[in-house]
Amino acid sequence: MTASETPGDSSRGRPRRRADAERSRAAVLDAAVRLLAERPDAGMAAIAAAAGVTRQTVYAHFGSRETLIGAVADRITDHAMAAMDEAEEKGDSALDALLRLQEIGWRLFERNPVLLQLGTARADTEADLARHEPVTARLTRLIEKGQASGEFDPAPPATWLVAAVTALGHAAGGEVGADRMPVEEAATWLRAATRALLRPD
Repeated sequence: MTASETPGDSSRGRPRRRADAERSRAAVLDAAVRLLAERPDAGMAAIAAAAGVTRQTVYAHFGSRETLIGAVADRITDHAMAAMDEAEEKGDSALDALLRLQEIGWRLFERNPVLLQLGTARADTEADLARHEPVTARLTRLIEKGQASGEFDPAPPATWLVAAVTALGHAAGGEVGADRMPVEEAATWLRAATRALLRPD
């Protein structure tokens, strides 16, 4: 420390630098969400250009394209959770509420095809599980509600039904990702399969 410095001088600029870095990261993430919705194969250079920063800046915030895609997925998941919170407040039947949650998820999926890349890359399994945890909690709550009211088959454990509904969603996403089925058709068959699973005749 020089004679002209005081103990607080060295950290005086740190809060501003942190705030600048956070704004820069948010700008990159916002640009990535917009661009990847239009061009799921867009690279880091294109995302940097859309954000008005250098490619080095993008890599400084997100060390790889996979990391950036994961952050995009987290942002989209946050939006989905907000929409699902609002949907659950309507007090519909368990089945209607569950199908509405699926619909919200599929609409986001349709608008953000980059999410398909998470299904194939699986670069970060822990992050993927954490991302699905709030959705799993909602499914569990709705299925337990439906079983308690007699709306759903009470015989299977709720955890098994949650796993089965989730697997159906992944299967539908896989069909879309492999270009064997368009999004709307996959969503239609997912709804039908979910109804058959939860309310067998």
